[in-house]
Amino acid sequence: MIRADSGVISTLKFINTADYNLQSNTITTALTDLAARQLEEYFWGKRRCFDLPLRPCGTAFQQTVWNVLLSVPYGETRSYKQIAELTGNPRACRAVGMANNKNPLHIIIPCHRVVGSNGALIGYAGGLEIKERLLKLEKCFK
Repeated sequence: MIRADSGVISTLKFINTADYNLQSNTITTALTDLAARQLEEYFWGKRRCFDLPLRPCGTAFQQTVWNVLLSVPYGETRSYKQIAELTGNPRACRAVGMANNKNPLHIIIPCHRVVGSNGALIGYAGGLEIKERLLKLEKCFK
């Protein structure tokens, strides 16, 4: 689901279509169409970063984490600990995990690139299978 509000992308998340009435909840705009095109390019390996106006809603710490996530290069991963260190809060690994969980812009803010210290895939709002697929996709096109 892609949502735009006041000229910015505010939400991009995975939804369970069985629980969501697509007919009554579908409103497209030029901006949501642009986001959809950029996502398609990403999935085809033609786009490594997104060029969209974003306004994710969250706390100051969440915003800090999300900004750090935007700096994680395509096809690479960082641990929760590394992200915590980059926020200036080296002991905030769990808080980084919670900020990832609250990320309203899946894929665009690449929380799928955050892994455990041992490289294990840990947590993803879209599910670990999708996280694994996104990481494999990026490694394939890197």
